[in-house]
Amino acid sequence: MIDAIFKLYTNVKVIRGDIAYDANGNEVAYDKAAVQAYVDAHEYQTKRAAEYPSFADQFDTLYHGGYDAWKATIDSVKAKYPKP
Repeated sequence: MIDAIFKLYTNVKVIRGDIAYDANGNEVAYDKAAVQAYVDAHEYQTKRAAEYPSFADQFDTLYHGGYDAWKATIDSVKAKYPKP
């Protein structure tokens, strides 16, 4: 959720708890519903990133199994967590 606040409100520099502050220490009001909507819309990215094999494993798959094996591995994760 913190990343979403930073993405949506570029003037926010610090977040303490659920209060956001700008560079001068002034409190910045933000729309919690909009932040949650952003998080929900981008949730698939977080889930995909957690499930993709490491780069080392991906390169190993490419070397030993070829492009088609690598693509199958990546596509299975994409199919599990499709874009909304």
